[in-house]
Amino acid sequence: MPAKNTVFFCRECGCESSKWTGVCPGCRAFNTMVEAPKDSARSGKNAALPRRSAPDEAVRLDEIPAGEATRISTGSAELDRVLGGGAVPGSLILTGGDPGIGKSTLLLQVCRSMAAAGRRVLYVSGEESLRQIRLRADRIGAFTGDIRFLCETDLDRILQTAGQMKPEVCVIDSIQTMFREEAAGTPGSIGQVRECTLALMNYAKASHVTVFIVGHVTKEGTVAGPRMLEHMVDTVLYFEGDRHASYRVLRGVKNRFGATNEIGVFEMRGSGLAEVTNPSAFLLSGRPENVSGSVITCVMEGTRPLLLEVQGLVSRTSFGMPRRTAAGMDYNRMNLLIAVLEKRCRLSLSDCDSYINITGGIRLNDPSVDLAVVLALYSSFKNLPVLPELLVFGEVGLSGEIRSVPMTEQRVAEALRLGYTTVLLPRSSLPLACDTRGLRIVGAGTLEEAIRFLEPPAVRGKEPQ
Repeated sequence: MPAKNTVFFCRECGCESSKWTGVCPGCRAFNTMVEAPKDSARSGKNAALPRRSAPDEAVRLDEIPAGEATRISTGSAELDRVLGGGAVPGSLILTGGDPGIGKSTLLLQVCRSMAAAGRRVLYVSGEESLRQIRLRADRIGAFTGDIRFLCETDLDRILQTAGQMKPEVCVIDSIQTMFREEAAGTPGSIGQVRECTLALMNYAKASHVTVFIVGHVTKEGTVAGPRMLEHMVDTVLYFEGDRHASYRVLRGVKNRFGATNEIGVFEMRGSGLAEVTNPSAFLLSGRPENVSGSVITCVMEGTRPLLLEVQGLVSRTSFGMPRRTAAGMDYNRMNLLIAVLEKRCRLSLSDCDSYINITGGIRLNDPSVDLAVVLALYSSFKNLPVLPELLVFGEVGLSGEIRSVPMTEQRVAEALRLGYTTVLLPRSSLPLACDTRGLRIVGAGTLEEAIRFLEPPAVRGKEPQ
């Protein structure tokens, strides 16, 4: 019987197995083993990869020169913010997102800005022809400086060209179209993606070149290829948002040189991606006034406070089982908050349809949105309009208590900057809300106290302090 020429790899950790198993023997993940050519597992040992420079012997920590990493500006303030202040030379940056979201447009604009600043740039496309790149570049604007374009999918030829040109910034669009002859498999396979990424990583570290690579995503929203791709790179950026809408959110989910979960907001226009310098005002534009079920909250995306509108709708159901829908937040979290509202505030929502919508298409995991969700549902159920100048935030516990959330001072400062006059927050966070300059701060310890604040003065009686 001939020897088997394929092995199985784990998409999550890259563990190799001679046979398929339902559970990865390395990371214990389910249904992650995929079949790949056997030679691809050994190609990395004999492949002529660029090697990064390394010291002859191990050194102590005090022998390593201190100092922060040098950063170069990308020409985009929003992208620099997500990267932690700019791109670090020698770093490998992965940008992922849905098709048509604007990944190639953003990186082409970055190349244009960095070339205009006097840096040598190489833009490599494995998906578009030079004529297609020219058509997209004409919409963005005039290009100046030393920027070169190359249409190639053979990574060895690309690295040879880069070695002759010696660029400071290199863009690979996309990693799934690249291949190396030493690695088995077709472009986009697990072996090819892994080997190409390893070659680019060694090239970036050895040559101190900032390398941006574009990655396709799967239907689950993760970068296609082995999961270890995200572990190999220094920074992972994800483009979020509906490609049919005008706004885009760039989120940093991994960053070895800065904070994670920072976001940058862009607007897609005919001339490319434009930065949104005030995302809170942008996301609140068009908000209705004097309607029930609309509450403004403040969430933290990294170190940036972001004001959002939470819309709630409660109506009597016409069917035997009520319908519940959550857009922009976890569906199970919404059901939990509805159960707390029924139990602690004695509301009967079992025969009502309940809907929650986070406007702007933002997906939230911040627990500080809990209080806004509960108040939006209560406001819609009682048909009580919420004050338009009111901002609320806080985490709601199962006992109906309102718990404190981090970065209270930054949230209050953002509310004051945008002209809000009243902030409803957890009572335990009152000492942290300093320097309000006339802003009215109301603290609530329980959900009943917060709900009482929404009722008319003749009904609520004494307000929470």
